[in-house]
Amino acid sequence: MSEPTDIQNDEDEQFAEDTLIQAIENQIESDNPPAAKATFNKLTLVGYERDDILEMMAHVLAVEIDKILEEDRAFDTEWYEKALRALPELPPEAKPEEG
Repeated sequence: MSEPTDIQNDEDEQFAEDTLIQAIENQIESDNPPAAKATFNKLTLVGYERDDILEMMAHVLAVEIDKILEEDRAFDTEWYEKALRALPELPPEAKPEEG
């Protein structure tokens, strides 16, 4: 077996980022959860660029997805909406476990 190349890792990271941003755009468009559209509008009004807003919101979604996988639990809508509303303050990323 061959090791993944840096190019492949970069492509994988870009795909993951694009997928998260598409999910955020879908949430804003469908107004579900309502905090997605509210957060987008708030950050737009205070002068953030669209791409920056989507990246911040995607970061929040990524943190929640990491927690879901790490803790084997359901999506925490309450935490997610609270974290969105706290933007532009980003939630801390999950810390890798030391072993």
